[in-house]
Amino acid sequence: MQALPLPPFEDYELIDSGNFKKLERFGPYVLSRPEPQAIWSPALSEAEWNKKAQATFNRKSGAAASAEDGNWELKPGMPEQWHIRYHYEGMHLTFRLGLTAFKHVGVFPEQAENWNYIYQGLRQMEVDQPVVLNLFAYTGGASLAAKAAGADVVHVDSVKPVVSWARQNMEASQLSNIRWTVEDALKFVRKEAKRGRKYQSIILDPPAYGRGPEGEKWLLDKHLPELLEHCGQILDPEHHLLILNLYSMGFSALIAENLVKQYFPFAQDVENGELYIRDQGGRNLPLGVFARFYKKQVFIKK
Repeated sequence: MQALPLPPFEDYELIDSGNFKKLERFGPYVLSRPEPQAIWSPALSEAEWNKKAQATFNRKSGAAASAEDGNWELKPGMPEQWHIRYHYEGMHLTFRLGLTAFKHVGVFPEQAENWNYIYQGLRQMEVDQPVVLNLFAYTGGASLAAKAAGADVVHVDSVKPVVSWARQNMEASQLSNIRWTVEDALKFVRKEAKRGRKYQSIILDPPAYGRGPEGEKWLLDKHLPELLEHCGQILDPEHHLLILNLYSMGFSALIAENLVKQYFPFAQDVENGELYIRDQGGRNLPLGVFARFYKKQVFIKK
């Protein structure tokens, strides 16, 4: 089991964490956001947080408010949209960030380690143009990494505005020709399995719960096994790369590993572990677990 830290990321840093919050810098702007995993005390004082933060997300109160609902309190000069960049070898990505009503800003920095894995793995795959399926693809970090590696990318998300956001990131990164699909992920892989389609790479980033574009209900505990079963049918057993991310609290890396080994029996050397980011006070903030594998005959991880 591995714990994978944040790789070098010039436009991002975790300044502090604690009291169920995190203080982060995205490019030139510092944000304070809720973080349920940060149960310890912060290193900086509340006054220092208030001084540094240019935007603070405050949860809505009341029985009707969901755990994610809230609003942003902005200081003068803080924009609602801006861009950051990420570089690794020949991969140069640009993300348009924005302050959403659900505390998210359009990028999960801890996934940078997986972007590197995708880019490096696909570049060394013995296939002229690997076909990549990115499920629950959000604003497309993994899609951009795969496209930068020269892959043919199918990006699937159930929320049309989020897919439009991903398209903006593709254009800002000077990439093109990602195939966009607004559809329920489980419904999509069911159809692909019936068609006998094959993909050289599948990236899965499922939430704990969600809704498809036609009201389809997604529950991780209930639907993930069926999703993985169909993915096992469409992943190329000869040339392949797969990443499964799980963010739900209570899900361990061992669960991810067990699922991957069950539904992808041809997988070799499955890696599993936690993604984390270290704050300036030296605390490691866990931000999800993963299991991943690659047919390593030609892949040597640097």
